Amino acid sequence: MRLANVEGRSSLLVEQRVLDVEQASGGALASDPMVLSDLGHHDALRVLLETGDPEGLPELDPASLGPPVPRPSKVVAIALNYRSHAEESNKPIPDEPHLFAKFPNCVTGPYDPIRIPPGLDMIDFETEVVVVIGRRCKGIEPAAVWDHVAGVTGGQDISDRGEQFRPPLKQFTMAKSYDTFGPIGPVMLSPDELADPDDIELFGRLEGRQMQHGRTSDLIFPVPRLVAWLNRFMTFEPGDLIFTGTPGGTGESRTPPVFLRDGMVLETEIAGIGVMRNPCVEG
Repeated sequence: MRLANVEGRSSLLVEQRVLDVEQASGGALASDPMVLSDLGHHDALRVLLETGDPEGLPELDPASLGPPVPRPSKVVAIALNYRSHAEESNKPIPDEPHLFAKFPNCVTGPYDPIRIPPGLDMIDFETEVVVVIGRRCKGIEPAAVWDHVAGVTGGQDISDRGEQFRPPLKQFTMAKSYDTFGPIGPVMLSPDELADPDDIELFGRLEGRQMQHGRTSDLIFPVPRLVAWLNRFMTFEPGDLIFTGTPGGTGESRTPPVFLRDGMVLETEIAGIGVMRNPCVEG
């Protein structure tokens, strides 16, 4: 299933047409897009797809897409989960995952602007695959992880490198949680739609130039192992987001560095899911 937030309403996409979940279910399922992240509703959603008439559905206007998970209770992100990124950062390959938080206020849509606060000139990009948890869980084993995932989407872990590395301590969470610093989308794809959920290709482009490319089969900690490791002590809820890490090619690692500027367009493509296009706007 292709699950989407269309003009703030829970929706299913049938090719390029929009099935409104609340209307199609006669009110049995809510219009709130957060219902899409709850695996408890997915059987009913599939019935709507099977019984709906796509010919009578309105066509999708991509500009109407919002974040497929607009109000996650938690946004967990993983550092150095691709060997290429660890190497370009001159860091050793980690033995266990290293995580930080992105506060939910950073979440924005697939075509919304990334707002660069005035005076900040080290705003970086990190293309990522984002996993959406679909049911409450704690202590699950790796083999059961994909059964607890509602969907997969794209994400950008936007970072203020100046704040992130400000001495004497590092401020990962603050530097990555400014408003609009977590675009996700364009849609959420249920894992059964993926040929191999552990081998998803991702691309990052800035001003049309490819900056990043990777596959989740290259993750140091694959999704099943990663989620199980996090879930040992942290209870997950439907709609929780996990940013799984970024491949090499980030702006800070380049010579000279490449940072986001007013007027640039940042693209994030996840194979089979779609492309986000976020303009960068100062202010």
